[in-house]
Formats: sequence, C-alpha cells, structure tokens
Amino acid sequence: MSMHGRPTAEELVEAVREFLERDVMAQTSGALQFHARVAVNALAAVERELREGAAMGEAHASRLAALGFSTEGELADAIRSGSLDDRYDEVAAAVRATVRDKLAVANPRYLTNPTP
Repeated sequence: MSMHGRPTAEELVEAVREFLERDVMAQTSGALQFHARVAVNALAAVERELREGAAMGEAHASRLAALGFSTEGELADAIRSGSLDDRYDEVAAAVRATVRDKLAVANPRYLTNPTP
C-alpha cells in the first residue's frame, strides 16, 4: 500500500495516457497528433515500469550477483576483458534476460514481432 493513497502513480499515468489516446489524438492531426502519440507511448512505458520495474530490478540484480557482479558496468568490463569467455552460455543467458526485460518495458511489440 502506498503512503500516498489513491490515485496511485500508475493510475495517474494511466488516466493521462487514456486522455491523450481517446480525446487529444482523436481531435488533432499532423505534428500535434504525432507528439500526442509519442506522449502516449512514453506514458505506456512508464506504466509498465511502475508495474513490473521492481520485480525486474530484483531479477536483474540476482542475475548479476550469480555472475559475481553488482553492476552492469562491472559485467561489461569483464566481458570486454575476456575474463568470462569460459562462461559464455551463462553470461549470454543473463544478458538476453536483461534485454527481454528492458524491451518489455520500452516496447513489448519488439518481443512479439521479430524481423525476418
């Protein structure tokens, strides 16, 4: 339960997104409609991050810890140095899972619409 009560941050973001989607976009055209669509997409990403972000963050931290790191920067340095070459499958699985989680927030359509 949030100390701020209702509406929650997620509910507020959803309300603004729906207003833009239903009312603003239907009544506009051209550049203004394009910018409204960009705002709708940004708010949808915020909604997904509010809903899933904490669990994804915990899973990401667990994946890093299992590899022996506490930050993505440390992991990237180890990959660059070649010190993880003998753990390729494990590292690749962790990186893929992180990329999937990031795409699930940024634009989940990229996960279901692969390019040929």
